[in-house]
Amino acid sequence: MKNLLILIFVLLNVSSSFAIEIKIIHKIQNEIITNIDIKNEFKYLLAFNKKLKELDNETIFNISNDSLVRDKIREIEVKKRFEVTQLNDEYLNMLINLAYTNLGLRSLDEFEAYLKNNNLTLNDIKKKITIESLWRNLILTKYKDQITVNEQEIKNKLNNYKNKTIKEFQLSEILFEVKNKEEIVEKYNKIIESINKIGFANSASIYSFSESAKIGGNIGWIKENSLSNVIKEKIILLNIGEISKPIILSNGILILKIINAKKSTIDFDIEVEFKRATEYEKKRKFTQYSNIYFNKVKKNLEFND
Repeated sequence: MKNLLILIFVLLNVSSSFAIEIKIIHKIQNEIITNIDIKNEFKYLLAFNKKLKELDNETIFNISNDSLVRDKIREIEVKKRFEVTQLNDEYLNMLINLAYTNLGLRSLDEFEAYLKNNNLTLNDIKKKITIESLWRNLILTKYKDQITVNEQEIKNKLNNYKNKTIKEFQLSEILFEVKNKEEIVEKYNKIIESINKIGFANSASIYSFSESAKIGGNIGWIKENSLSNVIKEKIILLNIGEISKPIILSNGILILKIINAKKSTIDFDIEVEFKRATEYEKKRKFTQYSNIYFNKVKKNLEFND
């Protein structure tokens, strides 16, 4: 069955004068996913991570399929929980602006031209952004008491760094799950083997359940004072290009790659740095509870493949 699905996917990428038959690949509750949907998902993923072009067709199919199933499950739950499944225009436009800014584009017109070149439309992106935002609101509401941080501890930590030379890291991540501690080394080695073969970004697309997987695991620049002690201890001595040993966190097993690093002495604004540090920690906890709830929702849905 799997080989047949992959063949369908490959055929969709070959120019032909013949119409390609639309086939239902998954039924989840009353929703369906077709071979066309999976092809369109790949176009979406590729628009935000060009390195996916380096992968073979089977891997491309699996990544696109898993991503679309995940999004469809979230969409089903969002529609179940919210009476209104639309964002107000101002907030939606802000999120769109953030999306194209992260791609290095300067305007909405540039973004629309970029999407057209990738056989996508702005409406495709609006739908994705809307479901992601509503899912985020759902998790933040449901786990509001758990997605908290020790603000005083963060402020004390920042005060200790003020006017000192600190390191700042440009990081990429892979966050993966295991059933037990015995699996950590085995899966870590498997991921490292994949990284050596196809690169960190593509391996993140395959193995990471973090939201950053869609953009190759990239999480940008993080100051060392924003990192938890357990993470900092694992990466502080790494050189540019090196990859951390597995970091055991409450929300999974983390692998970090040092894309770049720099040292600087900064008389920083405590309030600005406090906001960044708390956002980073809340994001980490959000990922943990998002995954917990997703697995719970998935378990209760009816699947027909």
